[in-house]
Amino acid sequence: MDLNKVMIIGRLTRDPEVRTTPAGTSVATFSVATGFVWTDQSGQKQEKTEFHNIVTWRRLAEICGQYLQKGSQVYIEGRLQTRNWTGQDGVKRYTTEIITENMIMLGRAGSAGSGQAPAGNSFSRPQSVQPGEPVISSNEPVEAPISDPVSEPKEEEIRVEDIPF
Repeated sequence: MDLNKVMIIGRLTRDPEVRTTPAGTSVATFSVATGFVWTDQSGQKQEKTEFHNIVTWRRLAEICGQYLQKGSQVYIEGRLQTRNWTGQDGVKRYTTEIITENMIMLGRAGSAGSGQAPAGNSFSRPQSVQPGEPVISSNEPVEAPISDPVSEPKEEEIRVEDIPF
């Protein structure tokens, strides 16, 4: 059995960059910083910051571009993926990214990231979708509008009462 699962909580180091592929799919990239604090053998407090490259696809990419900004605190859940390519200088290069499957906006409106929706809003990929193809579903209502109801098809709503267990 294999498992490739990443969960981080951190702050954006830059605004999300949203682009569209030639096929018309939205993709957003940004970086999240996480900190680690420990005490060394001499009793001195040590700190280290890690920077994580984040990639989001489709509607989640659009939501990230609309509501996240530099300094926003987020919970990111996804999987690690390493890509390689050959640079113009002929050298093979590698990068490791977190491909997002779930994102929760943390913090409060008005804090670093004043354009974000209220804390606790979650957007995720349902289990029935193939990995690498995130689709957004909201676990809680979002006060700020995140879609144009006229231009997007409506998804079937699932209520707690409809679940058979």
